[in-house]
Amino acid sequence: MCGIFGYVGPKNAVKMVVDGLKRLEYRGYDSAGLASVQEGAIVACKEVGKVSVLAKEVEKLNLDLPLAIAQTRWATHGKVTKANAHPHFDMQQSLALVHNGIIENHDVLRAQLKSQGVQFVSDTDTEVVAHLIANYYQGDILKAVQQAVAQLKGAYAIALIHRDFPDQIVAVAQEAPLVVGIGNNEAFVSSDPNAFSLYTRQAIYLANAEIAIIKASNQQIYNAEHVIEKESYLLKEDSGEISKGEFEHYTLKEIHEQPQTIRNALLGRFIPEYGTALFEELTFKAVDLLTVERILILACGTSWHAGYVAAYMIEEKARIPVQVEISSEFRYKNPVVPPGTLVIAISQSGETADTIAAMREVKAKGAHILALCNVYGSTLAREADNTIFLKAGAEIGVCSTKAFTNQVVVLALLTLMLARMRHMSKADGQAFLDCLLKLPEQVEEVLKIAPYIKEMAHKYARYDNVFYLGRCYMYPTSLEGALKLKEISYVNANGYPAGEIKHGPIALINENCPTVALCANHATYDKLLSNLMEIKARNGKILAIASEPDKHLEEIVDDVIYVPSTCDELAAIPTTIVTQLLAYYIAQERGADIDHPRNLAKSVTVE
Repeated sequence: MCGIFGYVGPKNAVKMVVDGLKRLEYRGYDSAGLASVQEGAIVACKEVGKVSVLAKEVEKLNLDLPLAIAQTRWATHGKVTKANAHPHFDMQQSLALVHNGIIENHDVLRAQLKSQGVQFVSDTDTEVVAHLIANYYQGDILKAVQQAVAQLKGAYAIALIHRDFPDQIVAVAQEAPLVVGIGNNEAFVSSDPNAFSLYTRQAIYLANAEIAIIKASNQQIYNAEHVIEKESYLLKEDSGEISKGEFEHYTLKEIHEQPQTIRNALLGRFIPEYGTALFEELTFKAVDLLTVERILILACGTSWHAGYVAAYMIEEKARIPVQVEISSEFRYKNPVVPPGTLVIAISQSGETADTIAAMREVKAKGAHILALCNVYGSTLAREADNTIFLKAGAEIGVCSTKAFTNQVVVLALLTLMLARMRHMSKADGQAFLDCLLKLPEQVEEVLKIAPYIKEMAHKYARYDNVFYLGRCYMYPTSLEGALKLKEISYVNANGYPAGEIKHGPIALINENCPTVALCANHATYDKLLSNLMEIKARNGKILAIASEPDKHLEEIVDDVIYVPSTCDELAAIPTTIVTQLLAYYIAQERGADIDHPRNLAKSVTVE
């Protein structure tokens, strides 16, 4: 959500930051802009719409300067207009500032500044910061920033330039990601280190209330009072050039990458002869895991759905009670975290604000935190006690696909490890592991029937309301399937436990509200068929996703898509590949912007 990129060095900084913004487009945005210093004056350009629109306007300016900052904005305060786009300036145009996050006390500060004669030109909380810093500035930009930051409340990342300091960028972080990249006589600042990983892999992660003075030749980090020593990190994952290859969209490419990403998640993490799993990155002692009496899973969105699948799995296989919480709700509770609780925090990006806040809350209560994350060096990975990385590779499409399946696979391995440490026999462990190892080939089988799924998408794309139904493991899978359709097709899709439909939602069933029935859970299959007969009796159309040919099912439903059969615990994987493709092709039929759906951001770094 929003993306900051800055550069100072010998290259054309304006071109560098435009290229940097293109690498941040996956985060979601509605406008973009940049600023630099030329002959003692701030020069800037900002536009509503895509980075490509900004790039065309910037090209007309023919700027070749050694320093620039830029940002893609996702509206929080103020409508999507050029005036509200970043960067923002003070009244004298002496500084330009870009900002991710939210300034919670902006109203109070705005009133205070207005009383001093400051005139505002935007509706944003960001402009308040620009005027506040200018108000304190008396020749020392660091001191002015320190004084201004002391008054700010909220979560934010800020990068600014001043006309009096044409060789430096000032960066500030507070509860929001911001990373300084150190190159060869050049430096970068970005919300995401992958945006500059083509040029350098040496990075400094800014912690709360830290201010960076970034020059090409040196970078100094300060707290509220003085300069501090900060350790730099070598980025563990070089994303390289990210492209769609032969695919029309990143989303489709990432769906098709899943056989390999699942193999990556499994690689080196199992022992066939013992029928168990292991994670070399874990520093927990065996006794620590043996004494786990309860598991708390914290996540949002797709990650929450993966955690929900895992809750069924862990309780069934490892016999450990599991509580699954939506982070944005949990963080405002006064949670009870008894001894023996293991907290699993899940976030693809590792920067999900609500999950990080919830993790910090339970960590302060003494809980051990195990993170599941896809991004090395992210806030979640750095603050958790242990991290298991998903190994899904860069995920650019806003709707999560391969990260979800890798989350389920990693959680299944963790389940296996916990179960084998307790009561699960070696034979049962080997049987479960065998199901896991077959998943890549089973996903490939589903991908082969993509043309048929596209036919089904063509048939069902005209409907504006859809139910996804499932029982047991298929219930959270139905939530995920419905979310995918909502995200990229803008269809009002709702996942629901099939047994609950007659407690209200069946009132909505008619010939214009089809149902996608997830039938791959063997233990509840017969019960689900009864629910589908109730829907059929009310003229509801049904598209079933099932694992075994069944004439009785085919007599009830209008259409059926068959997937390879696996154990109930892992049936979410092949089923989800179908729902991902279905959502993709329906979105294509409806003409939606698949990789960048409206109003959404890849990394939700604000509440």
